[in-house]
Amino acid sequence: MRHTFIYKNNRPFLALFFAGWGMDEQPFADHVPADSDLAICYDYRSLQADVTAFRGYTSCRIVAWSMGVWAASQVLPMWQLPVVESIAVNGTPSPVDDVRGIPHAVFQATLTHLNEVGLQKFRRRMCGGSPALDTFLTKAPRRGVDELKEELAGIGSLAAMSPVSVWCWDKAVVGGRDLIFTPSAQLRAWQDVAVQVCVEDTMPHYDESVIRKLLCGT
Repeated sequence: MRHTFIYKNNRPFLALFFAGWGMDEQPFADHVPADSDLAICYDYRSLQADVTAFRGYTSCRIVAWSMGVWAASQVLPMWQLPVVESIAVNGTPSPVDDVRGIPHAVFQATLTHLNEVGLQKFRRRMCGGSPALDTFLTKAPRRGVDELKEELAGIGSLAAMSPVSVWCWDKAVVGGRDLIFTPSAQLRAWQDVAVQVCVEDTMPHYDESVIRKLLCGT
């Protein structure tokens, strides 16, 4: 797992964002929180990370999106950060799951057919259509398809071996138009845990304005 600071001004409060598969800091580089530093975690070919840079903060707010929900669920119990709130957005702790995540057959088909054309199709579904996709592509991640395929395969393998997460989320935001993690799968994933569920009826899988608001307050 890689991480980098998007905004760092030695504030006592850290907003820590676990991005989805295939991401880096580029789509979020203009996100500047009003009252905190901001760091992003991404690239889940491995869940190993040096989190020394996150020590020293008095409080930490977690926002995790898509595959980042699973990654955060796995590592946060070990990282022992001073978390005051954690919010899951359009993802579940069971990322490859026929009931509570992306069905195995869909996940495998995405991996098998992942090339430049397949990536473009995925991003269109992720954004919910052309207008939002066009905006996303102006600041798309700077990572090649071969690396993204390696990451997706790694997520599949790691998720299959992962223990059941003990992390307790405070809130789950479910996009009513999510074509990646379907709303029904997300709702099933959260139904037996004590979490506040908020359904956003018109929200696709990736909604920059929602993520920006959660991270920056604006």
